[in-house]
Amino acid sequence: MKRFAAIMLSALLLSGPAIAAAGELQPYEERAETPALDLSDLGGRRHTLGNYRGQVVLVNFWASWCPPCLAEMPSMQRLATALQDRPFRLLAVNVRESSSKVWKFKKLLNVTFTTLLDSQGEAAEAWNVQIYPTSYLIDADGRMRYVAYGPVDWDSDDVIQRIESLLPGAKAVHQARSD
Repeated sequence: MKRFAAIMLSALLLSGPAIAAAGELQPYEERAETPALDLSDLGGRRHTLGNYRGQVVLVNFWASWCPPCLAEMPSMQRLATALQDRPFRLLAVNVRESSSKVWKFKKLLNVTFTTLLDSQGEAAEAWNVQIYPTSYLIDADGRMRYVAYGPVDWDSDDVIQRIESLLPGAKAVHQARSD
């Protein structure tokens, strides 16, 4: 495992900046309803999007064999930490891998956000995930607002501003500042 971890960390360090520039958070234009999400986390607890109504949710589909997925995870952890006291949740959906493998990568990358298991890939299919990572930003009303195909620098100022604009009460705060 140590040799594998060293190889993975080397790959991340060598490809990190180039990978981080690849993805872009863009408005989600389709009018389709947000697909259901009903999966268990690593502790066996069930999570649905309905559990998070009233909060902004980042749903990120990833796999351990995907270097860009792993490269973006530290910025996802920084984002989750920065917004931990706000109505924001991050759900990382691992696709078609064992829980033991997912645990190893969470430990290796030192991430603590909620990780869900899509063991059969059914959620990824329902969400039409074609590339990894793919991420969706869901507003407090449960609507898809943004999508990213590829890795994103999740703790960048631009991304944090977009997320904050979706937080409940954000329009009132923004309007009060502009008055």
